[in-house]
Amino acid sequence: MPPSIQVGQYTVIALADGAGPFFSPRSEAFPDATTEQWAAADQLDPGALDTDGRWWLQFRAFAIRSDQGVTLVDAGIGPADSPAASWAPVPGTLPASLAAAGIEPSDVDTVVLTHLHTDHVGWAVVGEQAQPFFSNAEYVLQQAELDAIEEVNPQLRSTVIDPLRKTDQLRLLDGDTPLGSGERVLATPGHTPGHQSVLVASERELVAVTGDLLVHAIQLLHPEVAYAHEMDPEQAKASRQQVLHSPAVDTLHLATPHLTEPFIAC
Repeated sequence: MPPSIQVGQYTVIALADGAGPFFSPRSEAFPDATTEQWAAADQLDPGALDTDGRWWLQFRAFAIRSDQGVTLVDAGIGPADSPAASWAPVPGTLPASLAAAGIEPSDVDTVVLTHLHTDHVGWAVVGEQAQPFFSNAEYVLQQAELDAIEEVNPQLRSTVIDPLRKTDQLRLLDGDTPLGSGERVLATPGHTPGHQSVLVASERELVAVTGDLLVHAIQLLHPEVAYAHEMDPEQAKASRQQVLHSPAVDTLHLATPHLTEPFIAC
């Protein structure tokens, strides 16, 4: 069984899809980070640095399971011919991870795409016929992300967006939106214009499935540290601080796609 945490009626399950080095040195990805900040981040997450000094990333999706159904947050790096193949360690293992969690692709009723970067949409649409991998799911994306697709990732219009529209499985949101009694989408722009995260709440306990709200432990320790691939660094910082300092919460769990451990209690 993949790693998971329980919050009220919800089980949040970490689904591995791959692991590999980033395509550029981490000093270029976080050009303003100090030596002291790197030392603290490496102590918190030593697995993010490989023996050659490269930034080593995990690639994950998360399933949220309850008696209301199954929500999948992000769709990983995908198969060998996915859009992420130029830089990510494809083929991904998400189908096997879903099976290990007892989830069939047809069980998924909602897929939340946090944003339109290739390592988060890989299993959304697959095959020569460009069919949605999650045949019974509604795919949820922010309207702001689609509006900015030419800046974010224009190739995904034909490979992801158009096929989902053809099967009438694309739902566009405008900001924060409830998904269920304890699940909601939170708009967290900055990394991309329509980036979104998913919050799962029970009483005073909260899980934030972050997408790329933060991509390295250095941004957990120092939310002000900008990532070179954030389209609006100031807005990204504000979104990180909003989630990390959530009011009226006793326990905050972060569910992150790229850090070594899938769940971090703050």
